Amino acid sequence: MFPDTVLAAGAAAAADRDEATASPADAPFEDLAAAPVLVSPDQDGPGWWAGAPCALRVGSDTYLAYRLRRPVGQGRGWANVVARSADGLRFETVSQVGKDAFDGDSLERPALVRTPEGRWRLYVSVATPGTRHWRVDLLEASTPERLADAAPRTVMPGSDLLAVKDPVVVRHEGRWHAFASCHPLDDPQATDRMTTEHATSDDGVEWTWHGTALAGRPGAWDARGVRVAWVRLTGARPLAWYDGRATAEQNWEERTGLAALTPAGPAAGPVRFTALGDGPVGRSPYGLGGARYVTTVDAPGGGTRFYLEVTRPDGSHDLRTVLVPGG
Repeated sequence: MFPDTVLAAGAAAAADRDEATASPADAPFEDLAAAPVLVSPDQDGPGWWAGAPCALRVGSDTYLAYRLRRPVGQGRGWANVVARSADGLRFETVSQVGKDAFDGDSLERPALVRTPEGRWRLYVSVATPGTRHWRVDLLEASTPERLADAAPRTVMPGSDLLAVKDPVVVRHEGRWHAFASCHPLDDPQATDRMTTEHATSDDGVEWTWHGTALAGRPGAWDARGVRVAWVRLTGARPLAWYDGRATAEQNWEERTGLAALTPAGPAAGPVRFTALGDGPVGRSPYGLGGARYVTTVDAPGGGTRFYLEVTRPDGSHDLRTVLVPGG
């Protein structure tokens, strides 16, 4: 589990939930219609998506891994892209992997990390053909450009009764932590249900699962399912941004919520987060309000840059960014 210093910070964060609100710096999503568009889908209309980003700052460059998707029957999640930018706004593609490289039916949100040894890893969410099952495969290479040529290996297989996807992978004080979206498969008509489960690893390859980090709240806006999209484990206020929805009909149109690290004792168990407030902190003004997969980095020049997937008026999704200036 996390050391006492982080758990103490978690206690302070948990105390903040009495305010039932988030600061503008934590959730600057009031005007997503005006947020700059970085990547647009191939076409307009429902099912055409660009988004599910994961951001990483390395030196003076910002890296962004994201998913491209077409409607069901026309390719679904057909590619993961890794791109680089000097200013956090203008990106050039450095590598791209397609679903055929994984013998998958669809790809979802990738997680991009760099190891202490300087190697690059891309954790890829892969749908098993003919099923509702998902797993996570790992690509590893010496440079981001070489990720497209790496051989995949499965590191989060799930099971016949559990789909595992959309991991958030972070390194904290010498250990790897994963927060993965997990879907029970016991009811074929309700596989959209989801919780976020926590795992740890010494090497980022072999994982030990510890249980539920965040679950939906009965009767709340996030009752049907929650998916942690990004975590901040350092500083005075450890937080998780998460996607949530109340119904199966809102699948693919989740909105953004905020959760605080829950204080815990020394006993082994999962890292837990507690949802803040009674409603989402970010939503699109269009359609069912989809605003999901928040990820952040320190911005060049100071401040924090947020990236997220946002629903457009025509029902498609694009990848947008919001900057919170430093000060």
